[in-house]
Order: sequence, then structure tokens, then C-alpha cells
Amino acid sequence: MVSSRTIILAGAGIGGLTAALALARRGFRVLVLEQTERLQETGAGLQLSPNAARVLIGLGLEDRLKANVVAPRAIRVRSARSGRDIACLPVVRAEQYYGAPYWVIHRADLQAALLSAAEENPDIEIRLGTRLEEFAAHPNGVTVAYSCGAKPGDATGIGLVGADGLWSAVRARLWGEAEPRLVGRTAWRALISTEAVAPEFREAVVHLWIGPDGHIVLYPVRRGRALNIVAITTDSWTGRGWSTRSDRDELLSRFPARKWTKQALSLLATPERWLKWALYDRPPTSRWGRGAVTLLGDAAHPMVPFLAQGAAMAIEDAAVLADVLVQGSGVAAAMRQYEARRRPRTARVQHAALANGRIYHLGGPAALLRNVTMRFLLGSELVLSRYDWIYDWRPPSLAAPAPRPAVN
Repeated sequence: MVSSRTIILAGAGIGGLTAALALARRGFRVLVLEQTERLQETGAGLQLSPNAARVLIGLGLEDRLKANVVAPRAIRVRSARSGRDIACLPVVRAEQYYGAPYWVIHRADLQAALLSAAEENPDIEIRLGTRLEEFAAHPNGVTVAYSCGAKPGDATGIGLVGADGLWSAVRARLWGEAEPRLVGRTAWRALISTEAVAPEFREAVVHLWIGPDGHIVLYPVRRGRALNIVAITTDSWTGRGWSTRSDRDELLSRFPARKWTKQALSLLATPERWLKWALYDRPPTSRWGRGAVTLLGDAAHPMVPFLAQGAAMAIEDAAVLADVLVQGSGVAAAMRQYEARRRPRTARVQHAALANGRIYHLGGPAALLRNVTMRFLLGSELVLSRYDWIYDWRPPSLAAPAPRPAVN
């Protein structure tokens, strides 16, 4: 590869592959180093709000994604105890309102679409089973030392982007910082066959039950052929893994029948096997990189999933990074510009996600007040405008938004 136009990316997750495609589209060559031997079909479902879908469509991925996405009509918020509706967010109007759809998709299907597009691009090289060991900056860019099994190697590029997740090796070598912060909650995930649930749960709707110390999210994926279910509760487990095996009994012990409707508990009892992961984050920081090195996605700003924006923020990062690097102001300067543009927004989303988690898990009188407030705020005809600051974002390379249609 020609190092004078090569950007090295550590990590072939959602953020890393999106960045590879965005950079290649802007004329860069990209070398992606991924430590896993193969990109496995793993992970939970994802909600791709318009700010993320817009970027992916702009990268030419719409046809690849449409084979597996679902465009939900609404996000239906329900009481954990009674099962009754609290509020409904009509995301079916998102495309009309924001010019981009609101999709739900399984993470593995999104990663597969990104990977196939990257593998077809002659300016992107992906090396699996390759672990970044060290890097050094120099006047011509960055040299990376890596290991591929027992075989060492090195590569040189004009810049290095750490898109290697929560436990980022690039971040650790930049700053040697403390480990991520344990949030005190655990998430469980499973896939359910649509044939195993009542007809109402086969509809194109995101169902959200909120209750004391926990919440449950259910929505269709794989174009409605399966349902993604995620249950999150207050917990002290500290495991680092993304896919630790669990079972139905362990999960149900966290959701007492006196606090949760039979309908929700029946859904939790449907899968026999679950996978779980402990939730971690980091507080916003004033530095992401140094010289021709920067961070992207969870490596820079991991966040709790209570606003469904973790993947979306990584996708946004990728678009902005490609936009600033192509401006020709020098790689180090461009990376500082990218960081300056992204830090305020990602910090705001991090704070909002934490606040949502506190609100979702309220109990007693505070929960009653929450329900009344949500019913009022999410029940108005201009409900989507409350999310303008998230959903109406667009990268600098895209034109200004078209005039808004009237909302009836």
C-alpha cells in the first residue's frame, strides 16, 4: 500500500468499517487491523436513527441494508408493572421530517453490509487476526508494530485511528489511562423467533417497558424474521466480555413478578439461553489524540445504551473524520479539528443517555411523575422535534436540510 495516502485503522467494528469506507470514498487508502481471526455474527440489535442512517445511505449502503432492516412505525413506551402504554413516539414520520429513515437492524447484519462493501473496495485492506502492539509517530506519519499470530510486522501511514472499542489498545498507549467506569448495570440479549410470540409483538414497533431498576426492549430485526430482546437491570456483575453465557433463570431472578407485568415476564421466559455483558462508560474527556493519532467511537466516548446512540455516534465520527482529513490542512491539525467538532456533541449524548437510564429505572412516586410527564411530552403532535438535536445532524459534506414538511 502507498503510505503517503494510507490511514491505518485499529478495529473492524461498526465505527472502524464505516470510517474505512468514508476515507476510501475521499481518496485515501485504508489499512484495517483487526485482532479477531474472523468477524463473527454477534451482538445485539441496533437502532439506526436518521443521523446514522443518513451517513450510511450517503456511503452507498442503502441497498445492502434494506435486505435486513425494519422501519418501525413507533417506539411504544409501557409501564413495567401494569403493561399499559405510557407514551408513543411516531418514528414512522422520521423520514418525512428529517429526510432519512429510522431503522432497526441486527448488529451482525450491519457489520456484514459494511464488511462486504469494504472488501469490494480496492483502496481498503483488512487484516484479520492482527493485533496492534505499539505505534510511533515520526515526521512522515505513524509506524505501527503488530503481531499476526506469532509473526510480527509493521506498517506505516500518514495517520492512525483507534476504533478498537471500550478496551482500546490505542487509547491505552496514548494515555495509559484508568480502566473504563463500571456503571452498575448488566444487559442481557437474545433473539426470539417471531413464531414464539403473540401477533402484536411481530409488528414493526419498538416496545420499551420501563420499571424500577430495569427495562426491557423488544423489536423486530432481519426484516421481521426474528425479534431482538434486551433486558437491562441494576447489577453488580463486573465481567468484561460482550458475550458471556447466561440463562433464563439468572435473568428472571432480576425481574420480580410483583414489579413486572406477566406479558413482559413471558417474553423474558421465551429464550432459554441468553448472553450478557456488564455496562461500562467513561466520562467525557478533553483529549482524544496526539499528533497524527486519534480515537473514534467507543474508544473515544463509550456510552450507556439508554439513548440508542452508541453506534450512531461512531458512524457520525467516521463521517466527520473523513471530511476534515480531505481538507489538506495536515493530518495532525485535521485530527484536532475532528476532535474539536465531535467532543461537545458526543459529551452531550453521553450525559443524556445517563439521564435516560436514571429516568427509565425510577420506582414509587417518582415513577408516577415520570409517566405523567412522558405521556404529556411524548404525546404532542410535535414530539419528534424534541429529538431534533440528535436526529437532524448531518455531516459537513452533506447539503443543508431541505425545508421541513408540515407535521399533522
